[in-house]
Amino acid sequence: MGHIAAVGISWSVKQSRLLDSVDLDAHDGQVVGLLGPNGSGKTTLLRLLAGLRRPDAGTVHYDDTDLRDFARRTLARRLAVVEQDISTSDTLTVRQVVELGRTPFRGRFDALTDADEQIIDSALEQADVADKQHRSWHTLSGGEKQRAQLARALAQQPREILLDEPTNHLDIRHQLDLLELLRSLGVTCVIALHDLNLAAQYCDHLVVLDHGRVAAAGRPSVVLTPDLVRTVYDVDALIDHEPTTGTIRITYRSARKRTNSGIGTPPVSADT
Repeated sequence: MGHIAAVGISWSVKQSRLLDSVDLDAHDGQVVGLLGPNGSGKTTLLRLLAGLRRPDAGTVHYDDTDLRDFARRTLARRLAVVEQDISTSDTLTVRQVVELGRTPFRGRFDALTDADEQIIDSALEQADVADKQHRSWHTLSGGEKQRAQLARALAQQPREILLDEPTNHLDIRHQLDLLELLRSLGVTCVIALHDLNLAAQYCDHLVVLDHGRVAAAGRPSVVLTPDLVRTVYDVDALIDHEPTTGTIRITYRSARKRTNSGIGTPPVSADT
């Protein structure tokens, strides 16, 4: 469906380096988890991948095209972004928010077609907000707003989706529903997550950031080790396999006192 490749991405603010030579490769249809503590650079990297900021160094390609060569409208026809900070007019209904996902495919004054309406109906159902489509945006809970924004992204029928901590505000059922839905779409997804167990269960590939650098990248079974959790998160953990599914399972044992002071730790390479 879509291939995202970021090579050597660096970005600074006021001479403070927030990302340093970051590589990320999301192959067609993969779900790639972007992990790391608060302040590690996950949101910054997602915004650079979305073209909302321009890196100081490095390149981002979608398939074989440099991100800088895309017109905004052309990019919006293939890439959907679900940000953590949701900003939408309180006067809109949920359905009107989801209708915004069809904007890149319409002229400025064009009405929605029957095909558009069907795509919107499907997106509302997939995100489990069809029963709330006529409610005002400001009446929604945080989790409901998150699901409505996912529906808006699905209405774009994207080839790639970037999501910044989409499970925030969601109850357990909707966390699982969202991640299972993303896996079922066959769309290339890059998802910033905090929950390592969800990342282990649903992601094909992980990129772990620590102080703006890649601390490890590869399959969850390779990346998620006690040493990695201790080094990046300052937490001691027991890692084994969940007996039913066989996926990696992380059990946190105790927090450790922070001792690292550098911008990051040496990168660890792992197979994809």
